[in-house]
Amino acid sequence: MASTTNAFTIPKTMKAWVLGGPDELSLVEKPVPEPGRAEVLVRIDAIAVCATDIEIIKHGLPAIIDGGSPFNKNFTPGHEYMGTVVKLGPTVDEYEIGDRVAVEVHAGCGRCLRCREGMYTSCLNYGYREKGHRANGFSTDGGFAEYAINSVNTMVHVPDDMSDEEATLIVTSGTAMYGLDVMGGIIAGEPVVVLGPGPIGLMGVGVAKALGASPVILTGTRERRLEMGKRLGADHVIDVTKEDAVEAVQRITRGKGVHYVLECSGAPNALNEAARMVNRGGRICLAAFPAEPVPVDLAYLVRNNIYVFGIRGEGKSATHRAAALMAQKRFDAKLIHTHTFGLAEVPTAIKYARERIEDAIKVVVKMPST
Repeated sequence: MASTTNAFTIPKTMKAWVLGGPDELSLVEKPVPEPGRAEVLVRIDAIAVCATDIEIIKHGLPAIIDGGSPFNKNFTPGHEYMGTVVKLGPTVDEYEIGDRVAVEVHAGCGRCLRCREGMYTSCLNYGYREKGHRANGFSTDGGFAEYAINSVNTMVHVPDDMSDEEATLIVTSGTAMYGLDVMGGIIAGEPVVVLGPGPIGLMGVGVAKALGASPVILTGTRERRLEMGKRLGADHVIDVTKEDAVEAVQRITRGKGVHYVLECSGAPNALNEAARMVNRGGRICLAAFPAEPVPVDLAYLVRNNIYVFGIRGEGKSATHRAAALMAQKRFDAKLIHTHTFGLAEVPTAIKYARERIEDAIKVVVKMPST
């Protein structure tokens, strides 16, 4: 229950995982950070492992300031977390001590053109903390720790009847919502294809169905995940190891194609396949990316007036609206939570997520109850 008085004892130091060289994580004691103006201190209650975390731990930060080092020797990764507000910075009245919150990654600088447009995940001052930008788990310390600082602009309330584990998925569903948003939003009754039944793809199915899309078509290679997609609202699933995805979409839509494709697989030929699933004037959003550059049939895109969008993270008000759908139980996000570990087991949690051990989808690190 929220309280306006500080009912939490905050230690001077905390346990946190820090990055050394590539794939080098160590559990250390770090000072508990102090919230500044328009910031709060969040006690982290649960954090999910994201594929981007794995890339950062292995390869370094994806957005490095010119002249910066790819590995910060004291950097704490992790960004898909939720927790409890335990301390307020000066002037903060948007949240109260004791509030449960889910946390977005990006707090834009608030002064560049993109931030003024609401596109804070594309902040033109990305990585420059002195100009106000923060991206927890990317350019500033993240959530594989006991506490983290967050801007009031990055948080959304978590309802009392939502578990900590489910709340870690709010930002994942917000990313899917943002992908649908940038394509112009979903019109009830429009068909949508989601490529790839990973966490964002599965949340894309749930969000699209909750917004009235029909039919929702999910493609993938893993039978268990496709079945999970059905439980989240997919009207049709396509196992691409058994049939051609483009032909299947054309069959399901009786040759009309779809207006929207949300690409979440990162497969090398995904954009070319998506282009042949949409009708003329159709829209494609890329929420994943291949590991290497890939050839694309640009002439086909141009001839058919097909729009292609790319997104980074959650964006605009998408997380708040996705959280509302989850709170209304419009789709069961917790279905994709498959494994839970403790803070001391972060390397094991990352291993499960990276290697998809036991077909892991969303692996959550849960903090001890306090």
